[in-house]
Amino acid sequence: MLRLLFLLTCALALLASSVASAAIVEHSFYVQNLTVRRLCSEQVVTAVNGSLPGPTLRVREGDTLIVHVFNKSPYNLSIHWHGVFQLLSAWADGPSMVTQCPIPPGGKYTYKFELLQQEGTLWWHAHVSFLRATVYGALIIRPRSGHPYPFPKPHREVPILLGEWWNANVVDVENQAEAIGAPPNISDAYTINGLPGDLYKCSRNRMYKLKVQKGKTYLLRIINAALNNQLFFKIANHNMTVVAVDAGYTVPYVTDVVVTGPGQTVDVLLAADQEVGSYFMAANAYASAGPAPPAFPAPPFDNTTTRGIVVYEGAPTSATPIMPLMPAFTDTPTAHKFFTSINGLAGGPHWVPVPHQIDEHMFVTVGLGLSICPTCLNGTRLSASMNNFSFERPSSLSLLQAFFFNVSGIYTPDFPDTPPVKFDYTNVINAVNPSLLITPKSTSVKVLKYNATVEMVLQNTALLGVENHPIHLHGFNFHVLAQGFENYDPVNDPKKFNLINPLSRNTINVPVGGWGVIRFTANNPGVWFFHCHLDVHLPFGLATAFVVENGPTPESTLPPPPVDLPQC
Repeated sequence: MLRLLFLLTCALALLASSVASAAIVEHSFYVQNLTVRRLCSEQVVTAVNGSLPGPTLRVREGDTLIVHVFNKSPYNLSIHWHGVFQLLSAWADGPSMVTQCPIPPGGKYTYKFELLQQEGTLWWHAHVSFLRATVYGALIIRPRSGHPYPFPKPHREVPILLGEWWNANVVDVENQAEAIGAPPNISDAYTINGLPGDLYKCSRNRMYKLKVQKGKTYLLRIINAALNNQLFFKIANHNMTVVAVDAGYTVPYVTDVVVTGPGQTVDVLLAADQEVGSYFMAANAYASAGPAPPAFPAPPFDNTTTRGIVVYEGAPTSATPIMPLMPAFTDTPTAHKFFTSINGLAGGPHWVPVPHQIDEHMFVTVGLGLSICPTCLNGTRLSASMNNFSFERPSSLSLLQAFFFNVSGIYTPDFPDTPPVKFDYTNVINAVNPSLLITPKSTSVKVLKYNATVEMVLQNTALLGVENHPIHLHGFNFHVLAQGFENYDPVNDPKKFNLINPLSRNTINVPVGGWGVIRFTANNPGVWFFHCHLDVHLPFGLATAFVVENGPTPESTLPPPPVDLPQC
């Protein structure tokens, strides 16, 4: 009896501690025009709370985050909380016309959700048009009070947000591209924490500086907030130890270069163990687009470099900082090594073992194509697709509203498990094959039973050229079982699967001219966007969505929408 009472007392104490450690964290976002000076000129941009990047949100696992968004900008707007699981809170996920209608100018909406079963670096950004070029910020989830990191506690934590800058209105940049059916103009600069650095005109004093003390270790929370570019990141003469990606802990991995696709985050430990001095940190493009047919030359990219400075305490101000040797823009071996060398921290905080029973097998091609456009040059426009379905968002009601209220005619539940035509996917001989290029527009989704386990092969194609595609899944993390080049081999490539400690993340870089295999369990009812995180491709349709049905209990059933959900 005394033992039972003791155990009950311990259980209640543990429950009380868990409840007490959770807090309600509340913020207000005022989204409006902001005039900033970059690259020798002033530009009016859309920003949050008068800052670029926007505010960093800091919470602990288990907290409830409430953000009141007031749209004082001239554009429709929604905010996506990139990588947040949104367990039973799909209404707060944010992608426009997927989980909500956008917030109109002058409107407001309150996002409310719990941060459960994940720790690390995530971020938030606009999910309408190119607005996320300036509407973005960090979302940092620390462990609950009293719970340590699975690595030595750093002296300081530092968000490093890598962005892109246009000397133009980014909405106009996108509208012009859509009007002529071509890729958008490339950016004019990259930025570190909103600043371009001294390699750009008029920017000598607009450079991010990180002050460090010799002998201390710093946790850099690196976020690729760029729209259209994967990036290399280095710090001169310093190694970094990767300890997490996409808010999932990893086996420590030592590297001198970090590679990130748009939307991805990487947490690294930086030891200030070099001679006292100044060292440049730098980022530039990983331009993965490979050889293309003569009619479709490889697209241009922003080949500039942004840099900041790591300054040791006591370093002479007259010292010239050391510059890191950056990889070549097309250094696919370095990128692939980084993406495939990191493993998940099996048994660590919030680790989820790989599911072995598979309910849904999918083989999904990702790549470019063309769609018919009578008013465009040559009668066609650039398109993109998954399994030759080029996604088109609805205009009258969001997908999630249509699912919850059982409204027909908004989407069709017929996204195919395999491509309609099988061909030599990565052979450039098919790059301009007219029978493969045309991609019909549709709002086609894949319906999943609650708790179904999905294994998906993502196969790049060579249509109109090959490149690395960062593909992002809302509402879930997935295990990355394997990645490789050329066409996926269903006989031999499964032998390469890591089923013990694969990386768990929300955005995968499908290798240029290659494939990746992911696996996840659909244990969260709602509608979840699945799309390329290169904004150059998303408007052209490289996307679909998963409709996850309700489960058998109230705890597995999506609740009704908030009363202030924006209407179309």
